[in-house]
Amino acid sequence: MYPQLLDHIGRYVKLSTDEQELLCRKLEFKSFKKKEYLLEAGKLCQGNYFVLKGCIRQYFVNTKLNEQVIQFGIENWWIADQDSLLNKQPSTTFIQTVEASEVLLLSEKHREELFREIPLLESYFRIMMQKSFVAAQRRIGYMFNMTDEERYRHFSKLFPAFLQRVPQYMLASYLGFTPQFMSRLRAKKV
Repeated sequence: MYPQLLDHIGRYVKLSTDEQELLCRKLEFKSFKKKEYLLEAGKLCQGNYFVLKGCIRQYFVNTKLNEQVIQFGIENWWIADQDSLLNKQPSTTFIQTVEASEVLLLSEKHREELFREIPLLESYFRIMMQKSFVAAQRRIGYMFNMTDEERYRHFSKLFPAFLQRVPQYMLASYLGFTPQFMSRLRAKKV
């Protein structure tokens, strides 16, 4: 059994003990060292990863060959290339550990089976997708409506632990500015 995941699911839907056991049988535990890839661009995403421990980033390489971070995953967050999963096409993104990490992989095949066998899981994943979509909408709004300094201040207030866990250049990429600008902001103790 995986109590961390089951506790998370239990915040949104109530699964029976049999349903919990069925789910746990379909999960695959994986452990990764720092800077290991869960997914590389050009390959099919295998499923959704639930982060038990560690920090993971999803990014693409833009036309200037710079890494552009689009998402982080920390404990109790899911991370995957949903475009690759939904459209069954090679990924355009990389998913890589920032720290040594432990995850539970729910393969897409097993997820679809579980949706038929445990309808409440489909509700849970719909809620997770909605929350993810809202976060993405807010992030886009912040990019358009806040200055770089306001974005940094807002993010650091919401997620102070990220400032210690994530390298400065990755955080700058995620927030949409250069590492040099990030250095100046941090020097000002914003």
